[in-house]
Amino acid sequence: MPQLDTSTWFITIISMIITLFIMFQLKISKHYYYNNPEPLTTKLQKHSTPWETKWTKIYLPLLLPQR
Repeated sequence: MPQLDTSTWFITIISMIITLFIMFQLKISKHYYYNNPEPLTTKLQKHSTPWETKWTKIYLPLLLPQR
């Protein structure tokens, strides 16, 4: 029964790792990164609710001053 020849495995694995490294480097180098990312300014929207026009105040028993 013939034995498996493993003499070329080292060169094959090393060349595969180098090729993958080069491919990933090329892929990453083509990606465009923003130099200074800044948040977008959004306009605040005022929501109209019915209780905003009325004066209301809620007194909780625990918030009342102690006598």
